[in-house]
Amino acid sequence: MSEIESARIAARLDRLPPSRTVWTIVVLISLGGVFEFYDLFFTGYVAPGMIKSGLFTAQSLGFFAGLDSIKIAGFGTFVFSTFAGLWFGVVLLGHLPDRFGRRPVFTWSLVWYVACTAIMAFQQTGEMLNVWRFIAGVGFAVQLVTIDTYISELIPGAERGRAFSVNQFITFAVVPLVALLAWLLVPLSPLGIEGWRWVVLIGSVGAVLVWLLVQGIPESPRWLALQGRTDEAEAIMAAIEQRVVAETGKPLPPPALTHAEETGRGRFAEIFSPQYRKRTLMLSIFNMAQVIGFYGFAAWVPTLLIARGITVTHSLEYSFIIAIANPLGPLLGVLFADRIERKLQIMLGLVLMGLSMLAFAMANNPVALVALGVVFTLAANVMSFAYHNYQAELYPTRIRSRAVGFVYSWSRIAAAFAGLAVGYLLHAGGALAVAMFIAIAMAVGIAMIGIFGPQTKGVALEEISR
Repeated sequence: MSEIESARIAARLDRLPPSRTVWTIVVLISLGGVFEFYDLFFTGYVAPGMIKSGLFTAQSLGFFAGLDSIKIAGFGTFVFSTFAGLWFGVVLLGHLPDRFGRRPVFTWSLVWYVACTAIMAFQQTGEMLNVWRFIAGVGFAVQLVTIDTYISELIPGAERGRAFSVNQFITFAVVPLVALLAWLLVPLSPLGIEGWRWVVLIGSVGAVLVWLLVQGIPESPRWLALQGRTDEAEAIMAAIEQRVVAETGKPLPPPALTHAEETGRGRFAEIFSPQYRKRTLMLSIFNMAQVIGFYGFAAWVPTLLIARGITVTHSLEYSFIIAIANPLGPLLGVLFADRIERKLQIMLGLVLMGLSMLAFAMANNPVALVALGVVFTLAANVMSFAYHNYQAELYPTRIRSRAVGFVYSWSRIAAAFAGLAVGYLLHAGGALAVAMFIAIAMAVGIAMIGIFGPQTKGVALEEISR
C-alpha cells in the first residue's frame, strides 16, 4: 500500500501549478543553505586576518604542524580541516535524512553550525581553531545534501530546474556579503576583537535567525509515504493542495499516476547495484573534477589576483567585484533551467570555466582580469545549480540522500587536496600552471557527464531513477 500511496503522492506533487505556496517552501529551504556557502567562502576571505593573528605558526598549530610532512602547512591546515570535516560528515551522516527524514536533519544541522562555528571564532591557537573547524564541518556537511534531496522531492517535475536555480541564487547571494564583510572588517579590530572573528560570528547570528524562520516547512511527503507514514503524507499533501487552490482560484488537474517506487529504508550497498553503479562512479569522478575548478578559483581569488600583479589591497577590492557575480549565474538560469537538458547545462558551464581560466592566467590588465573572473564565476554557478539538481534526480527516494552524500563527498576530499595542489602549482608555475590544472579537470568532468550521464529534462523523478 505504501508503494501505491507513494506513487499517488508523487503524481499529486508533479501536477501542482506554479504557486507562491510551493515557492515559499523553496525559499525557506534555500535560506538554510546560505550558511554552508557563507562558511565555505569566508575561508579564503578571512585568510589574511587569520595569518596576521599568528595562528598558523608551528607553535600555535600543535599536532597540526605535523601535516607539514605531507606539504600541508600554515593556513593550508585550516583549508584541509574544513574539507576533511565536510568529507567525514557527508560520509558518516549522509544517511541520516533517509533514516530520520529531511526536515529534522535540515533544522538541527543549522544548530550544529551555530554552536561549533561560534566556539571556533574565539579560539586562540591554530590547533584548536582547526579542531573546531573540523567538528563544525562534520556536523554541517549533511546540510547541502539534505537541501538537494528536499527540493527535488517537493517541487513539481516541470519546475525542478528553476527551483534549483532560485535555490542557488539565494545561497550564492551571501558570497558578495562575505567578501564585503571581509573587505571592511578583516583589516580592523572593532571593540578590540579581530575583524576575521567578527566575520565568522556574523554567520552564526544569521543562522540563528534562519533556524527560527524554517520551523514551519513540511516534511517531504514522498519520503513519508515510502516509510509507510501515509496519514502524515496525506495531511501535508492536502494542506499544500488547499493553499494552492485558494491561491490560484482554479481546481487542480487530475494526477497522472507514475511508476511506484520500492518501499523501505534502502541500503547503502544499493548505490553500487548494477542499476546505479555506473551513475555512482560517473558522479563520483565528476564531483572530484568540478570542485577543482569551482573552489580552485573561488577559494584562491585574492591570491590569484596577486599572482597576476595586483596589490593586496586591490586584490580584496577586485575579489569583491567578482564575488558580486556569484548569485547572477543561477539567476540567469531561471530563464533556461527547465528548457535545456540538464547535462548540457553542466557541460557548457565546464567549457566556459576552463577557457576563461586559461585566459585569466594570461591577462595582465585589471579590467580584463575582473571581467574574466566574472565570466568564470557565472559559468561555475550555472554549472553548480544544474549538477546539484542532476545528481539528486538520478536516485530513488529511499536512497537519495545517502547516494547524493556519497558522490558529493568526493568533491569535499578532492577540494582538500586540490587546495594543496593549487598552492604548490601557483608557487612552482604561477597562475598559468593553476589554469592548466583546472582546464584538465574540466575536460574530465565534461567527459563523465557527456558520455555516461542520462537525460532528465521533463522526466518524473520516479521514471529517472528506474
